[in-house]
Amino acid sequence: MKKSVLTRYRVMAYVTGVLLVLLTLGVIAKYLLDMDGAVDFTRIVAIAHGWLYVVYLIFAFDLGSKAKWPVGKQLWVLLAGTIPTAAFFVERKISRELESKVTDGSPAVAKA
Repeated sequence: MKKSVLTRYRVMAYVTGVLLVLLTLGVIAKYLLDMDGAVDFTRIVAIAHGWLYVVYLIFAFDLGSKAKWPVGKQLWVLLAGTIPTAAFFVERKISRELESKVTDGSPAVAKA
């Protein structure tokens, strides 16, 4: 498996995780603190998270299919983008697990 597959997943896991945390804070500000500016903020972040979560799903599914994960593990990784802060922990665990299995994708150079 190429390193770029893992890198794509890692980037989207962080982006999805940050947007979900921001969305959670926006919802708290909107409903619990009754802040006026939180309405627009929450709407924008919710739309961004929704679209980028779809990209996260594609990249996570691609990673899981190339890593030949069982269905349960694949679902666990896919759902990590819906639980605030879970994407960070799952990404770290998956990255540590797959670091030894990835290749750079560049051809090996023979030494004389």
